[in-house]
Amino acid sequence: MATQSSSQAGTKRRRERQPANVAFWLTAVWMLALVGAGVGLTIGGSVPDAFPFYALGSIALLAPLTLLVAWRAGQPNPAASSAHQIKQLVDSINTLVQEGGLSEGAKRVLHRREERELLRRAIEQDIADEDWDAAMVLVKELAEQFGYRVDAEEFRGRIERARLQTLDRNVVDSLGGLDELIRHRHWPEAYAEAARINRLYPESHRVERLRERVDQARVQYRQELERQFLIAAEGEELDSAMTLLKELDHYLTPTEAAPFQEVARGVISKQRDNLGVRFKLAVQDHMWQEAISVGERIIEEFPKSRMAQEVRDLLPTLQDRVAARTTQRA
Repeated sequence: MATQSSSQAGTKRRRERQPANVAFWLTAVWMLALVGAGVGLTIGGSVPDAFPFYALGSIALLAPLTLLVAWRAGQPNPAASSAHQIKQLVDSINTLVQEGGLSEGAKRVLHRREERELLRRAIEQDIADEDWDAAMVLVKELAEQFGYRVDAEEFRGRIERARLQTLDRNVVDSLGGLDELIRHRHWPEAYAEAARINRLYPESHRVERLRERVDQARVQYRQELERQFLIAAEGEELDSAMTLLKELDHYLTPTEAAPFQEVARGVISKQRDNLGVRFKLAVQDHMWQEAISVGERIIEEFPKSRMAQEVRDLLPTLQDRVAARTTQRA
């Protein structure tokens, strides 16, 4: 019973102290309100049009503080932590008032460590994105605005190394495409690609004398054609020799073709005579379809010759005979 009476007495004393605690907290809230109003008048007085915004800001600041105070006022035994909480609130308001009157430059100095970290992360992102120009702009700001010249030099070195590695990789890829064009002997496209690579990567040592590289490959291929033509002509491989001679015609200037004219005339004459003999034999043996095929080759390869004109005159008759034979078989 004595314990119960003691507990009831303690509860009664706490209830009796609650009005005093509430009064204490309400006084603290009014003090905060006065400080907030002073800040609003100080800042808003110099910019009258902006005063409603500062007033709304003060209300937005005090509303959660008031709720916090009201909640804490109803809690049991607040005396142990109330002084510490009030000190934190007062410190926060003092910081707000102090920073509210600072210039942008002063605020930047105050928060320079945080801004430095943000700037470093932005530079890292630009390096990852291979945006070298944007990264260099931020590096310059890191050195000149914040004074971190050592960090800036470290970043410059990283950016330059990464840029050169990327550049070299792009150049190698482009040269691979050029070599592919050369292998397929697409000479006009190869010359155009060499010019494009020179325009894109003029600072790379790999792109020096690219046009000469294409010229050299073209000359080497022409020389190989000449060699194969002479071998085919000597072995009287007339079909191969004629095919090679047609391709050589795209590479040789009149001066370059002079040494091959005699061999070429011999190959052409033999090929013409050979086709003429094959055509006559096919006609004599009534192999009309074979005669038509050989005759078309004569017209294609020797269009201005008398033999080609004779074949043109005979082709309609040969075609009629092929059609008649087809009809008889049907």
